[in-house]
Amino acid sequence: MDFATPPHIAELAEKTRAFVSDKIIPFEKDPRWGSHGPSDEMRAEMNALAKAEGLFMPHGPKEYGGMGLNMIERAFILEASGYSMLGPVAMHCAAPDEGNTHMLNEVANKAQREKYLWPLVEGGRSCFAMTEPDGAGSDPMLLSTTAELTNNGYVINGQKWFITGAHGAAFMIIMAKIKGGANDGEATMFLTKLPREGIEIVKDQNTMDSSFCGAHSVIEYKNLVLQEEDILGEPGKGFQYAQIRLAPARLTHCMRWLGSAQRALDIAADYASKRMAFGKTLGQHEGVSFMLADSEMEIRSSRLSMQQACWVLDHGGRGTTESSIAKVQCSETVWNTVDRAVQILGGKGMTDDTIVARIFQDVRAFRIYDGPSEVHRWSIGGKVIKAIKARNEEVK
Repeated sequence: MDFATPPHIAELAEKTRAFVSDKIIPFEKDPRWGSHGPSDEMRAEMNALAKAEGLFMPHGPKEYGGMGLNMIERAFILEASGYSMLGPVAMHCAAPDEGNTHMLNEVANKAQREKYLWPLVEGGRSCFAMTEPDGAGSDPMLLSTTAELTNNGYVINGQKWFITGAHGAAFMIIMAKIKGGANDGEATMFLTKLPREGIEIVKDQNTMDSSFCGAHSVIEYKNLVLQEEDILGEPGKGFQYAQIRLAPARLTHCMRWLGSAQRALDIAADYASKRMAFGKTLGQHEGVSFMLADSEMEIRSSRLSMQQACWVLDHGGRGTTESSIAKVQCSETVWNTVDRAVQILGGKGMTDDTIVARIFQDVRAFRIYDGPSEVHRWSIGGKVIKAIKARNEEVK
């Protein structure tokens, strides 16, 4: 690995930081940023500002007008965008659109690229429907939504929940198990425009986080009819395509939320440098300075872990273990950093006088989204055992 930041990326990251600080942070007091995320009107205004600065869609393919950055390059830019939780929304590199862009670019055929990917890169919204209330989340093998093969096409029935961005999305990617035919029982991804008959948003879920456009929703499919041409990629490869999406998506979550953690640390450090207590500033008290030091060390360590995983993906590796390690490290670092920031700010940290309280609410979800820390640890631990067994066999 080359740890030197390419000059053009360092310049782009600095430009992103300045853009977020000058143009996007002022939106944080906008009443259009509600409990279910920023409104589409507010989003459109921020998107226009990002486009004017040449910072729109850093991960999008160049052929459709995106910046075409690889994973390592994204690491710097998306972290800078996350300095405000609204930054990724403004630059159109937030979940779930960022992950959907990546997967469509890897898997979609020419017709699907024109119909779905191109409008997405231009600024449209999408959603990804895999998680279900009865267990299909961390364990996707529990998937129960079905796509029954009939003479009229695939008839989809089932329920999803926690579907981010469903409200206002232009299209949806649906994971379902085929029922009947050669691919019976195999998970498959389908694409469909929204809104349409057979898809109902039952309710929006009231969650702690509020940085995603279009809320998190419960979805029901009632005899939704789709055709062969609506299948994304090949039938039966849904889980394989999910991994194509999820490994990079975990890392881009790390990037964006590390930016938010850095913001919380900066606010806490600034406060600690000025607030007097017992004859000196808070930062001169060992208890506070140690918290600041721990946050700084953990952020740097997590950033390196995330960048290593990005390097593996950029060089042709699957990166599943590396992305799991980075996801656990970053999610827990982000939580610890923001929690310490609240503690340092004291009573002020409990109010909306700073953005820290809202960051605190938002980042708690990161230890759950894209796989809880416990599931990733279980997977990593299993690979440690497998590796030691293989090494012992070699010795024999």
